[in-house]
Amino acid sequence: MRISRIFSLFSAIAPPAPRTDEPGRVLTAVERLESDTRLDPLLPPIRRRVRRIPRGGRDLLHGRQLGHPFHPIAVQVPIGAWLSAAALDLMPGEHRAADALVGVGLAGAAPAAISGWADWAELHKPHMRVGLVHAVLNVTAVALYGGSLAARIGGRRRLGRTLSFTGLTLVGVSGSLGGHLAYRQAAGANHAEQVPYIVEPGWHELGSMSQFPVGEPVRRTVGEVPVVVVAENPQTAHVLADRCSHLAGPLSQGKVADGCVECPWHGSTFRLSDGYNVKGPATAPQPVFQTRVVSGMLEARFTPHGAQARTSGTGGTGDGQAAEE
Repeated sequence: MRISRIFSLFSAIAPPAPRTDEPGRVLTAVERLESDTRLDPLLPPIRRRVRRIPRGGRDLLHGRQLGHPFHPIAVQVPIGAWLSAAALDLMPGEHRAADALVGVGLAGAAPAAISGWADWAELHKPHMRVGLVHAVLNVTAVALYGGSLAARIGGRRRLGRTLSFTGLTLVGVSGSLGGHLAYRQAAGANHAEQVPYIVEPGWHELGSMSQFPVGEPVRRTVGEVPVVVVAENPQTAHVLADRCSHLAGPLSQGKVADGCVECPWHGSTFRLSDGYNVKGPATAPQPVFQTRVVSGMLEARFTPHGAQARTSGTGGTGDGQAAEE
């Protein structure tokens, strides 16, 4: 009886539990940020400055050679170092190690920031708005950690620890925005990853070869999957998934040159013969379809061994005759 009264009293004074049938306050605030246009005047000039980095350098920062974004790897150094420094600050006699880790985090912040800006410059406006606030929080955190290191060197350890913990708090808030960018807005995700799982098996007729002008991208569908068809000659064609792996731009509206197709949105360039992403910002190759011509009709099918096809150079090219099933 006494226990039930305690629970009743607690229920009366406790704040109401958050509702689970509607978005939470944090998500609502971030979604408002996505559509807040007040930051928009800042976006173009910052983007232009970032794009002054040579294309090859930006591809390295994107992580094109890795096959996935470099930024999530780079941020492990400052986050890990600063989190470890915070733990050591709470332990007696570990101030030198904590000071060293603050410095390591500051050194690692530079490549993390540069790679983040490179990715940011190739996103849509809703992504960029969230990303800009994410960056401002990170810059403020770096400034706080810089002040912390200076205070530590100057012997003002209490101030140094205070600045570090404040900076770590901002890093945590910034990290939650980064998570929203990556997982809610799918920035940096492979937007063609689902193709192997939704394309229908077997050969699919795409139309007569006469319907595909040589060197011109044409949109067709394989089941429910949009594809881009580019005829190499009247007997041979290449077929790739139409939606760019970077941010789902329509490759069928892009330019074809030098055996590649360029996305019209952000310039990612894919080799027609095997789907390889020869230029970023895309970090993942484009799904490629095998093709054949039967009685003048172009047919395509997706093979689960697409990676092997890319390696051998046989994926996506037609030989003008029916292939074995």
